[in-house]
Amino acid sequence: MPFAQVNGQNLYFEDSGGSGPAIVFSHGLLMDSSMFAPQVAALKSHYRCITWDERGHGQTAGATCAPFSYYDSANDLAALLAHLGVKKAVLAGMSQGGYLSLRCALTHPDIVRALVLIDTQAMPEDPALMPGHQALVEDWVTNGLSDQTAAIIEHIILGDQWPGAAAWHAKWRHITVPNLLQCFTTLGSRDDISDKIQQITVPTLVVHGDSDNAITLPRGQAMAQAIPNAQLAVIAGAGHAANLTHPEAVNPVLEAFLATLA
Repeated sequence: MPFAQVNGQNLYFEDSGGSGPAIVFSHGLLMDSSMFAPQVAALKSHYRCITWDERGHGQTAGATCAPFSYYDSANDLAALLAHLGVKKAVLAGMSQGGYLSLRCALTHPDIVRALVLIDTQAMPEDPALMPGHQALVEDWVTNGLSDQTAAIIEHIILGDQWPGAAAWHAKWRHITVPNLLQCFTTLGSRDDISDKIQQITVPTLVVHGDSDNAITLPRGQAMAQAIPNAQLAVIAGAGHAANLTHPEAVNPVLEAFLATLA
């Protein structure tokens, strides 16, 4: 299995290879690189598609996770691209993956060809939602991941009655408590970059589900309005992981955007 040893991390990644333009996908909290399988399948014949597991997630995760920020994750992304010999890439990130992709665009602008920001935001978490999130984490830590808690997390991330949810329930049950706590701490303590994203001038596609309960559509709209060269695509009926649950709507929008970069 491919791993890149960078920044003191052992990052798991997959690379479709090829000579096409590179696009690197960064996943959300509690997810992993496989959440972009529908996009890789659609794009790999024309693009070099790179996916990876971030700190504390998937096959990158060890038993524990040292404290980190999304600037560390942005540096991981930049180092991974350097490891792969990619000088410039489209950065596509969902939720947490968007947080680190935005920070990568701010701190490593020379490697960013464009941005695709899926169900994400530049602001910190909505303070009205954080107590509920904290209660879920505390219950998970104390009692293990119950079916009830898993169902709530499913609702937040995947929406209701998405047929692939059971596989993610199984993955969540393998997350260690130290990794869960550190990743949630990083999520809740990140800085507000909404006053900095005006510095991002690369072409940007903002994709947001109109039924996203984790990051509401107005937050995505505000981000799209603040980034000078951004366009917004609203995905009808999609929740927080629009690319995974509604690829039939997201992929054509993504392909059309990528075609404008040629």
